[in-house]
Amino acid sequence: MLPPRFRECVMAYRARVELLYLLGFSLDLVNMFIGTVAYPALAVDLHASVTQLAWIGNAYMLGLAVVIPLGSWLAARLGERRVLCLSLGVFALGATLAGTAPTIEALIGWRLLQGLGGGLLIPVGQAMAYRHCPAAERGRLTARIMAVALLVPALSPTLGGWLVGWGSWRAVLLVSVPLALLTLVLAGAWLVRPSPAPAPPLDWRGLLLGSLGVSLLLVALSLLAESRQRGLGVGVLAAAAVVLACHARTTARSRHPVLQWSLLRHVPLRLAMLVYLLVPGTFIGTQLVTTLLLSRQGYSAVAIGGFMLPWAMASACAIAITRYGLARWGARALLSAGMLLQAVGIVLLLAVQARQPMLPVLAFALMGLGGSLCSSSAQTLAFQSLHGDALLPASALWNLNRQLSFCLGAALLACVLGALSAVLPGRAFPVTLLLASGMTLLPLLPLWRLPAASLSPRVTSHE
Repeated sequence: MLPPRFRECVMAYRARVELLYLLGFSLDLVNMFIGTVAYPALAVDLHASVTQLAWIGNAYMLGLAVVIPLGSWLAARLGERRVLCLSLGVFALGATLAGTAPTIEALIGWRLLQGLGGGLLIPVGQAMAYRHCPAAERGRLTARIMAVALLVPALSPTLGGWLVGWGSWRAVLLVSVPLALLTLVLAGAWLVRPSPAPAPPLDWRGLLLGSLGVSLLLVALSLLAESRQRGLGVGVLAAAAVVLACHARTTARSRHPVLQWSLLRHVPLRLAMLVYLLVPGTFIGTQLVTTLLLSRQGYSAVAIGGFMLPWAMASACAIAITRYGLARWGARALLSAGMLLQAVGIVLLLAVQARQPMLPVLAFALMGLGGSLCSSSAQTLAFQSLHGDALLPASALWNLNRQLSFCLGAALLACVLGALSAVLPGRAFPVTLLLASGMTLLPLLPLWRLPAASLSPRVTSHE
Protein backbone atom coordinates (compact mmCIF):
# COMPACT_ATOMS: atom_id res chain seq x y z
CA MET A 1 0.00 0.00 0.00
CA LEU A 2 1.43 3.34 -1.04
CA PRO A 3 1.56 6.27 1.41
CA PRO A 4 -1.20 8.88 0.96
CA ARG A 5 1.10 11.36 -0.76
CA PHE A 6 1.63 8.85 -3.56
CA ARG A 7 -2.00 7.88 -4.11
CA GLU A 8 -2.63 10.71 -6.52
CA CYS A 9 0.41 9.90 -8.67
CA VAL A 10 0.27 6.11 -8.94
CA MET A 11 1.08 6.29 -12.63
CA ALA A 12 4.21 8.34 -11.98
CA TYR A 13 5.40 5.98 -9.27
CA ARG A 14 4.68 2.96 -11.46
CA ALA A 15 6.78 4.50 -14.24
CA ARG A 16 9.65 5.04 -11.80
CA VAL A 17 9.53 1.43 -10.59
CA GLU A 18 9.45 0.20 -14.18
CA LEU A 19 12.40 2.40 -15.16
CA LEU A 20 14.45 1.14 -12.21
CA TYR A 21 13.71 -2.46 -13.18
CA LEU A 22 14.66 -1.86 -16.81
CA LEU A 23 17.92 -0.19 -15.73
CA GLY A 24 18.74 -3.18 -13.52
CA PHE A 25 17.81 -5.58 -16.33
CA SER A 26 20.07 -3.64 -18.69
CA LEU A 27 22.96 -3.92 -16.23
CA ASP A 28 22.51 -7.69 -16.10
CA LEU A 29 22.36 -8.04 -19.89
CA VAL A 30 25.34 -5.77 -20.50
CA ASN A 31 27.49 -7.84 -18.16
CA MET A 32 26.43 -11.07 -19.86
CA PHE A 33 27.06 -9.98 -23.45
CA ILE A 34 29.67 -7.22 -23.50
CA GLY A 35 32.71 -9.12 -22.22
CA THR A 36 33.30 -11.66 -25.00
CA VAL A 37 34.97 -9.15 -27.34
CA ALA A 38 37.51 -8.32 -24.62
CA TYR A 39 38.64 -11.93 -24.11
CA PRO A 40 41.57 -11.89 -26.59
CA ALA A 41 43.14 -8.78 -25.04
CA LEU A 42 42.37 -10.03 -21.53
CA ALA A 43 43.97 -13.42 -22.25
CA VAL A 44 47.21 -11.76 -23.35
CA ASP A 45 47.32 -9.30 -20.45
CA LEU A 46 46.48 -11.79 -17.66
CA HIS A 47 47.89 -14.94 -19.33
CA ALA A 48 44.50 -16.65 -19.13
CA SER A 49 43.63 -20.03 -20.61
CA VAL A 50 40.46 -20.73 -22.60
CA THR A 51 38.90 -22.47 -19.59
CA GLN A 52 39.67 -19.49 -17.37
CA LEU A 53 38.15 -17.14 -19.94
CA ALA A 54 34.96 -19.22 -19.95
CA TRP A 55 34.73 -18.87 -16.17
CA ILE A 56 34.63 -15.08 -16.42
CA GLY A 57 31.08 -15.47 -17.65
CA ASN A 58 30.33 -18.64 -15.69
CA ALA A 59 31.31 -17.04 -12.38
CA TYR A 60 28.91 -14.15 -12.98
CA MET A 61 26.07 -16.53 -13.85
CA LEU A 62 26.92 -18.69 -10.84
CA GLY A 63 26.60 -15.68 -8.54
CA LEU A 64 23.23 -14.86 -10.07
CA ALA A 65 21.92 -18.39 -9.69
CA VAL A 66 23.10 -18.78 -6.09
CA VAL A 67 21.55 -15.57 -4.75
CA ILE A 68 18.24 -15.54 -6.68
CA PRO A 69 16.54 -17.98 -4.22
CA LEU A 70 17.23 -15.50 -1.38
CA GLY A 71 15.23 -12.73 -3.07
CA SER A 72 11.86 -13.38 -1.42
CA TRP A 73 13.27 -13.76 2.10
CA LEU A 74 15.56 -10.72 1.89
CA ALA A 75 12.76 -8.56 0.46
CA ALA A 76 10.53 -9.54 3.39
CA ARG A 77 13.32 -9.07 5.93
CA LEU A 78 14.88 -5.82 4.66
CA GLY A 79 12.26 -4.41 2.30
CA GLU A 80 12.51 -4.23 -1.47
CA ARG A 81 14.04 -0.73 -1.43
CA ARG A 82 16.95 -1.79 0.78
CA VAL A 83 17.48 -5.02 -1.15
CA LEU A 84 17.73 -3.16 -4.46
CA CYS A 85 20.11 -0.55 -3.03
CA LEU A 86 22.26 -3.23 -1.40
CA SER A 87 22.34 -5.24 -4.62
CA LEU A 88 23.33 -2.23 -6.70
CA GLY A 89 26.07 -1.34 -4.23
CA VAL A 90 27.54 -4.86 -4.25
CA PHE A 91 27.23 -4.99 -8.04
CA ALA A 92 29.10 -1.70 -8.47
CA LEU A 93 31.79 -2.82 -6.01
CA GLY A 94 32.23 -6.14 -7.82
CA ALA A 95 32.45 -4.41 -11.21
CA THR A 96 35.05 -1.96 -9.91
CA LEU A 97 37.19 -4.71 -8.39
CA ALA A 98 36.85 -6.89 -11.50
CA GLY A 99 37.90 -4.02 -13.74
CA THR A 100 41.05 -3.47 -11.66
CA ALA A 101 41.87 -7.15 -10.98
CA PRO A 102 45.61 -7.92 -11.21
CA THR A 103 45.20 -11.64 -11.99
CA ILE A 104 42.72 -13.87 -13.80
CA GLU A 105 41.91 -15.68 -10.53
CA ALA A 106 41.04 -12.38 -8.84
CA LEU A 107 38.95 -11.36 -11.84
CA ILE A 108 36.90 -14.57 -11.67
CA GLY A 109 36.36 -14.10 -7.93
CA TRP A 110 35.20 -10.50 -8.32
CA ARG A 111 32.88 -11.52 -11.16
CA LEU A 112 31.28 -13.97 -8.72
CA LEU A 113 30.78 -11.10 -6.26
CA GLN A 114 29.30 -8.99 -9.05
CA GLY A 115 26.85 -11.78 -9.86
CA LEU A 116 25.85 -12.07 -6.21
CA GLY A 117 24.97 -8.37 -6.29
CA GLY A 118 23.18 -8.50 -9.64
CA GLY A 119 21.19 -11.64 -8.83
CA LEU A 120 18.62 -9.74 -6.75
CA LEU A 121 18.14 -6.86 -9.20
CA ILE A 122 16.02 -8.83 -11.64
CA PRO A 123 13.58 -10.89 -9.53
CA VAL A 124 12.92 -8.12 -6.98
CA GLY A 125 12.66 -5.37 -9.60
CA GLN A 126 10.54 -7.54 -11.89
CA ALA A 127 8.11 -8.41 -9.09
CA MET A 128 7.74 -4.71 -8.21
CA ALA A 129 7.18 -3.71 -11.84
CA TYR A 130 4.45 -6.31 -12.41
CA ARG A 131 2.84 -5.65 -9.02
CA HIS A 132 2.33 -1.97 -9.85
CA CYS A 133 1.14 -2.72 -13.39
CA PRO A 134 -2.56 -3.53 -13.94
CA ALA A 135 -3.13 -6.96 -15.46
CA ALA A 136 -4.62 -5.44 -18.60
CA GLU A 137 -1.41 -3.49 -19.29
CA ARG A 138 1.13 -6.21 -18.53
CA GLY A 139 1.43 -7.04 -22.22
CA ARG A 140 2.79 -3.55 -22.87
CA LEU A 141 5.19 -3.86 -19.95
CA THR A 142 6.42 -7.16 -21.39
CA ALA A 143 6.94 -5.47 -24.78
CA ARG A 144 9.19 -2.87 -23.17
CA ILE A 145 11.09 -5.55 -21.27
CA MET A 146 11.62 -7.56 -24.45
CA ALA A 147 12.75 -4.44 -26.31
CA VAL A 148 15.50 -4.02 -23.72
CA ALA A 149 16.28 -7.75 -23.96
CA LEU A 150 16.68 -7.28 -27.72
CA LEU A 151 18.59 -4.01 -27.94
CA VAL A 152 21.11 -4.46 -25.14
CA PRO A 153 22.54 -7.83 -26.32
CA ALA A 154 22.63 -6.51 -29.89
CA LEU A 155 24.49 -3.30 -28.99
CA SER A 156 26.71 -4.53 -26.15
CA PRO A 157 29.33 -6.32 -28.30
CA THR A 158 29.70 -3.21 -30.48
CA LEU A 159 30.16 -1.03 -27.39
CA GLY A 160 32.62 -3.55 -25.97
CA GLY A 161 34.68 -3.57 -29.15
CA TRP A 162 34.81 0.23 -29.18
CA LEU A 163 35.90 0.32 -25.52
CA VAL A 164 38.65 -2.24 -26.12
CA GLY A 165 39.96 -0.22 -29.06
CA TRP A 166 39.68 3.10 -27.23
CA GLY A 167 41.04 1.99 -23.85
CA SER A 168 41.52 -1.59 -22.72
CA TRP A 169 39.61 -4.67 -21.66
CA ARG A 170 39.28 -3.09 -18.20
CA ALA A 171 37.01 -0.38 -19.62
CA VAL A 172 34.57 -3.11 -20.71
CA LEU A 173 34.16 -4.24 -17.10
CA LEU A 174 34.13 -0.74 -15.62
CA VAL A 175 31.56 0.75 -18.02
CA SER A 176 28.63 -0.57 -15.95
CA VAL A 177 29.79 1.15 -12.74
CA PRO A 178 28.36 4.64 -13.54
CA LEU A 179 25.02 3.13 -14.61
CA ALA A 180 24.88 1.03 -11.43
CA LEU A 181 25.59 4.07 -9.26
CA LEU A 182 22.98 6.15 -11.12
CA THR A 183 20.40 3.41 -10.60
CA LEU A 184 21.38 3.23 -6.92
CA VAL A 185 20.81 6.97 -6.45
CA LEU A 186 17.45 6.80 -8.25
CA ALA A 187 16.33 3.79 -6.21
CA GLY A 188 17.19 5.56 -2.96
CA ALA A 189 15.36 8.72 -4.05
CA TRP A 190 12.30 7.23 -5.75
CA LEU A 191 11.27 4.07 -3.91
CA VAL A 192 9.05 4.42 -0.87
CA ARG A 193 10.18 3.00 2.47
CA PRO A 194 7.96 -0.01 3.26
CA SER A 195 6.17 -0.46 6.54
CA PRO A 196 7.88 -2.97 8.86
CA ALA A 197 6.64 -6.51 8.28
CA PRO A 198 7.61 -9.82 9.90
CA ALA A 199 9.83 -11.98 7.73
CA PRO A 200 9.25 -15.73 7.52
CA PRO A 201 11.99 -17.98 8.93
CA LEU A 202 14.69 -18.82 6.41
CA ASP A 203 14.94 -22.44 5.31
CA TRP A 204 18.74 -22.63 5.59
CA ARG A 205 18.89 -26.31 4.66
CA GLY A 206 16.83 -25.77 1.53
CA LEU A 207 18.91 -22.71 0.64
CA LEU A 208 22.23 -24.54 1.00
CA LEU A 209 21.05 -27.61 -0.90
CA GLY A 210 19.47 -25.50 -3.64
CA SER A 211 22.51 -23.25 -4.05
CA LEU A 212 24.87 -26.23 -4.07
CA GLY A 213 22.70 -28.11 -6.55
CA VAL A 214 22.41 -25.19 -8.96
CA SER A 215 26.15 -24.49 -8.64
CA LEU A 216 27.01 -28.10 -9.44
CA LEU A 217 24.58 -28.02 -12.37
CA LEU A 218 26.21 -24.92 -13.86
CA VAL A 219 29.69 -26.40 -13.38
CA ALA A 220 28.54 -29.65 -15.01
CA LEU A 221 27.12 -27.81 -18.01
CA SER A 222 30.36 -25.91 -18.54
CA LEU A 223 32.36 -29.16 -18.28
CA LEU A 224 30.06 -30.99 -20.69
CA ALA A 225 30.67 -28.30 -23.31
CA GLU A 226 34.39 -29.22 -23.36
CA SER A 227 35.25 -32.52 -25.05
CA ARG A 228 38.13 -33.35 -22.67
CA GLN A 229 36.03 -32.72 -19.57
CA ARG A 230 32.82 -34.59 -20.43
CA GLY A 231 33.52 -37.59 -18.21
CA LEU A 232 33.99 -35.32 -15.22
CA GLY A 233 30.95 -33.31 -16.34
CA VAL A 234 28.75 -36.43 -16.26
CA GLY A 235 29.93 -37.18 -12.71
CA VAL A 236 29.25 -33.61 -11.54
CA LEU A 237 25.85 -33.72 -13.27
CA ALA A 238 24.94 -36.88 -11.34
CA ALA A 239 26.01 -35.21 -8.09
CA ALA A 240 23.87 -32.17 -8.98
CA ALA A 241 20.85 -34.43 -9.56
CA VAL A 242 21.28 -36.06 -6.14
CA VAL A 243 21.65 -32.72 -4.35
CA LEU A 244 18.67 -31.19 -6.17
CA ALA A 245 16.56 -34.25 -5.31
CA CYS A 246 17.44 -33.70 -1.65
CA HIS A 247 16.54 -30.03 -2.07
CA ALA A 248 13.13 -30.98 -3.52
CA ARG A 249 12.47 -33.33 -0.62
CA THR A 250 13.46 -30.68 1.93
CA THR A 251 11.37 -28.02 0.20
CA ALA A 252 8.29 -30.26 0.18
CA ARG A 253 8.51 -30.58 3.97
CA SER A 254 9.27 -26.93 4.71
CA ARG A 255 6.56 -24.47 5.73
CA HIS A 256 8.61 -21.58 4.33
CA PRO A 257 10.62 -22.94 1.37
CA VAL A 258 13.35 -20.74 -0.06
CA LEU A 259 12.01 -21.46 -3.55
CA GLN A 260 8.25 -21.94 -3.83
CA TRP A 261 8.17 -24.81 -6.29
CA SER A 262 4.48 -25.19 -5.49
CA LEU A 263 3.90 -22.22 -7.80
CA LEU A 264 4.63 -24.56 -10.69
CA ARG A 265 1.09 -25.83 -10.17
CA HIS A 266 0.18 -22.53 -11.78
CA VAL A 267 -0.34 -23.66 -15.37
CA PRO A 268 0.67 -20.47 -17.25
CA LEU A 269 3.89 -20.06 -15.21
CA ARG A 270 4.91 -23.69 -15.67
CA LEU A 271 4.25 -23.64 -19.40
CA ALA A 272 6.03 -20.30 -19.86
CA MET A 273 9.15 -21.59 -18.09
CA LEU A 274 9.19 -24.69 -20.30
CA VAL A 275 8.82 -22.57 -23.43
CA TYR A 276 11.66 -20.25 -22.40
CA LEU A 277 13.92 -23.18 -21.59
CA LEU A 278 13.36 -24.94 -24.93
CA VAL A 279 12.94 -22.08 -27.40
CA PRO A 280 15.27 -19.17 -26.50
CA GLY A 281 17.51 -21.70 -24.73
CA THR A 282 17.72 -23.86 -27.86
CA PHE A 283 18.53 -20.79 -29.98
CA ILE A 284 21.61 -20.04 -27.82
CA GLY A 285 22.89 -23.54 -28.52
CA THR A 286 21.93 -23.35 -32.19
CA GLN A 287 23.83 -20.08 -32.52
CA LEU A 288 26.97 -21.79 -31.22
CA VAL A 289 26.61 -24.72 -33.64
CA THR A 290 25.80 -22.40 -36.55
CA THR A 291 28.82 -20.22 -35.86
CA LEU A 292 31.10 -23.26 -36.13
CA LEU A 293 29.30 -24.44 -39.29
CA LEU A 294 29.47 -21.08 -41.06
CA SER A 295 33.10 -20.63 -40.07
CA ARG A 296 33.96 -23.98 -41.66
CA GLN A 297 32.24 -22.86 -44.84
CA GLY A 298 34.43 -19.77 -45.08
CA TYR A 299 32.19 -17.05 -43.63
CA SER A 300 34.16 -14.38 -41.76
CA ALA A 301 33.50 -13.41 -38.16
CA VAL A 302 32.08 -10.09 -39.39
CA ALA A 303 29.67 -11.88 -41.73
CA ILE A 304 28.59 -14.36 -39.05
CA GLY A 305 27.99 -11.53 -36.59
CA GLY A 306 26.07 -9.65 -39.28
CA PHE A 307 23.48 -12.42 -39.47
CA MET A 308 22.26 -11.27 -36.07
CA LEU A 309 21.00 -8.07 -37.71
CA PRO A 310 18.06 -9.75 -39.50
CA TRP A 311 17.50 -11.72 -36.29
CA ALA A 312 17.24 -8.46 -34.32
CA MET A 313 14.95 -6.82 -36.88
CA ALA A 314 12.64 -9.84 -36.94
CA SER A 315 12.67 -9.95 -33.14
CA ALA A 316 11.54 -6.32 -33.00
CA CYS A 317 8.63 -7.20 -35.30
CA ALA A 318 7.74 -10.15 -33.06
CA ILE A 319 7.63 -7.94 -29.97
CA ALA A 320 5.23 -5.56 -31.72
CA ILE A 321 3.08 -8.48 -32.92
CA THR A 322 2.90 -9.93 -29.41
CA ARG A 323 1.96 -6.60 -27.87
CA TYR A 324 -1.12 -6.24 -30.06
CA GLY A 325 -1.83 -9.87 -30.95
CA LEU A 326 -1.77 -11.65 -27.61
CA ALA A 327 -5.22 -10.44 -26.60
CA ARG A 328 -6.60 -10.93 -30.12
CA TRP A 329 -5.24 -14.36 -31.03
CA GLY A 330 -4.25 -15.77 -27.67
CA ALA A 331 -1.07 -17.27 -26.27
CA ARG A 332 -1.58 -20.67 -27.90
CA ALA A 333 -1.59 -19.29 -31.43
CA LEU A 334 1.44 -17.05 -30.94
CA LEU A 335 3.47 -19.69 -29.12
CA SER A 336 2.66 -22.33 -31.73
CA ALA A 337 3.57 -19.99 -34.59
CA GLY A 338 6.79 -19.00 -32.84
CA MET A 339 7.94 -22.57 -32.29
CA LEU A 340 7.19 -23.54 -35.87
CA LEU A 341 9.00 -20.50 -37.29
CA GLN A 342 12.14 -21.09 -35.22
CA ALA A 343 12.11 -24.81 -36.09
CA VAL A 344 11.84 -24.01 -39.80
CA GLY A 345 14.65 -21.46 -39.51
CA ILE A 346 16.92 -24.06 -37.88
CA VAL A 347 16.11 -26.62 -40.60
CA LEU A 348 16.99 -24.07 -43.31
CA LEU A 349 20.52 -23.95 -41.90
CA LEU A 350 20.99 -27.52 -43.21
CA ALA A 351 21.06 -26.13 -46.75
CA VAL A 352 23.47 -23.25 -46.10
CA GLN A 353 26.46 -23.17 -48.43
CA ALA A 354 29.50 -20.96 -48.88
CA ARG A 355 29.03 -17.62 -50.64
CA GLN A 356 25.23 -17.88 -50.48
CA PRO A 357 24.37 -15.49 -47.63
CA MET A 358 20.67 -15.05 -48.37
CA LEU A 359 19.72 -18.43 -46.92
CA PRO A 360 21.34 -17.81 -43.49
CA VAL A 361 19.79 -14.32 -43.53
CA LEU A 362 16.35 -15.88 -43.99
CA ALA A 363 17.10 -18.58 -41.41
CA PHE A 364 18.17 -16.07 -38.76
CA ALA A 365 15.17 -13.85 -39.53
CA LEU A 366 12.80 -16.79 -39.00
CA MET A 367 14.58 -17.76 -35.78
CA GLY A 368 14.38 -14.16 -34.54
CA LEU A 369 10.69 -13.86 -35.39
CA GLY A 370 9.77 -17.23 -33.92
CA GLY A 371 11.99 -17.07 -30.87
CA SER A 372 10.83 -13.62 -29.84
CA LEU A 373 7.17 -14.49 -30.41
CA CYS A 374 7.72 -17.28 -27.88
CA SER A 375 9.85 -15.37 -25.36
CA SER A 376 7.65 -12.26 -25.25
CA SER A 377 4.42 -14.32 -25.12
CA ALA A 378 5.90 -16.56 -22.42
CA GLN A 379 6.96 -13.57 -20.30
CA THR A 380 3.44 -12.13 -20.38
CA LEU A 381 1.86 -15.54 -19.83
CA ALA A 382 4.02 -16.26 -16.79
CA PHE A 383 2.88 -13.20 -14.83
CA GLN A 384 -0.52 -12.33 -16.28
CA SER A 385 -2.54 -14.04 -13.52
CA LEU A 386 -0.15 -13.63 -10.58
CA HIS A 387 -0.76 -11.00 -7.95
CA GLY A 388 0.43 -9.84 -4.55
CA ASP A 389 2.72 -12.09 -2.56
CA ALA A 390 3.03 -14.65 -5.38
CA LEU A 391 4.88 -12.27 -7.71
CA LEU A 392 8.26 -12.21 -6.00
CA PRO A 393 8.72 -16.00 -5.53
CA ALA A 394 7.39 -16.57 -9.06
CA SER A 395 9.89 -14.02 -10.36
CA ALA A 396 12.69 -15.89 -8.57
CA LEU A 397 11.68 -19.16 -10.27
CA TRP A 398 11.35 -17.44 -13.63
CA ASN A 399 14.77 -15.81 -13.50
CA LEU A 400 16.51 -18.92 -12.22
CA ASN A 401 15.01 -20.77 -15.18
CA ARG A 402 16.13 -17.94 -17.49
CA GLN A 403 19.74 -18.20 -16.30
CA LEU A 404 19.76 -21.97 -16.76
CA SER A 405 18.31 -21.68 -20.27
CA PHE A 406 21.29 -19.55 -21.35
CA CYS A 407 23.74 -22.40 -20.76
CA LEU A 408 21.65 -25.59 -20.87
CA GLY A 409 20.91 -25.51 -24.62
CA ALA A 410 24.47 -24.53 -25.53
CA ALA A 411 25.98 -27.26 -23.33
CA LEU A 412 23.62 -29.96 -24.63
CA LEU A 413 24.07 -29.17 -28.34
CA ALA A 414 27.83 -28.69 -27.96
CA CYS A 415 28.03 -32.08 -26.27
CA VAL A 416 25.96 -33.74 -29.03
CA LEU A 417 28.02 -32.07 -31.77
CA GLY A 418 31.29 -33.18 -30.15
CA ALA A 419 30.12 -36.77 -29.70
CA LEU A 420 28.76 -37.04 -33.26
CA SER A 421 31.90 -35.49 -34.73
CA ALA A 422 33.85 -38.47 -33.43
CA VAL A 423 31.53 -41.17 -34.84
CA LEU A 424 29.71 -39.46 -37.75
CA PRO A 425 32.00 -36.63 -38.85
CA GLY A 426 30.08 -36.02 -42.07
CA ARG A 427 26.67 -35.89 -40.40
CA ALA A 428 27.44 -34.23 -37.08
CA PHE A 429 26.16 -30.76 -37.98
CA PRO A 430 22.93 -31.85 -39.75
CA VAL A 431 21.94 -34.26 -36.96
CA THR A 432 22.67 -31.68 -34.26
CA LEU A 433 20.59 -29.04 -36.04
CA LEU A 434 17.71 -31.49 -36.52
CA LEU A 435 17.84 -32.21 -32.78
CA ALA A 436 17.71 -28.46 -32.08
CA SER A 437 14.67 -28.12 -34.34
CA GLY A 438 12.95 -30.96 -32.50
CA MET A 439 13.76 -29.44 -29.10
CA THR A 440 12.10 -26.21 -30.22
CA LEU A 441 8.85 -28.06 -30.95
CA LEU A 442 8.67 -30.03 -27.68
CA PRO A 443 6.52 -27.44 -25.80
CA LEU A 444 3.79 -27.90 -28.45
CA LEU A 445 2.76 -31.13 -26.71
CA PRO A 446 1.80 -29.65 -23.32
CA LEU A 447 0.59 -26.44 -24.99
CA TRP A 448 -2.11 -28.20 -27.00
CA ARG A 449 -3.06 -30.57 -24.19
CA LEU A 450 -4.10 -27.65 -22.00
CA PRO A 451 -7.63 -26.25 -22.24
CA ALA A 452 -7.73 -22.81 -23.79
CA ALA A 453 -9.28 -21.39 -20.61
CA SER A 454 -6.10 -22.16 -18.63
CA LEU A 455 -4.16 -19.74 -20.87
CA SER A 456 -6.65 -16.90 -20.55
CA PRO A 457 -5.38 -13.71 -18.90
CA ARG A 458 -8.51 -13.67 -16.73
CA VAL A 459 -7.99 -17.11 -15.27
CA THR A 460 -5.70 -18.13 -12.45
CA SER A 461 -5.40 -21.83 -13.20
CA HIS A 462 -4.07 -24.61 -11.03
CA GLU A 463 -3.93 -28.32 -11.51
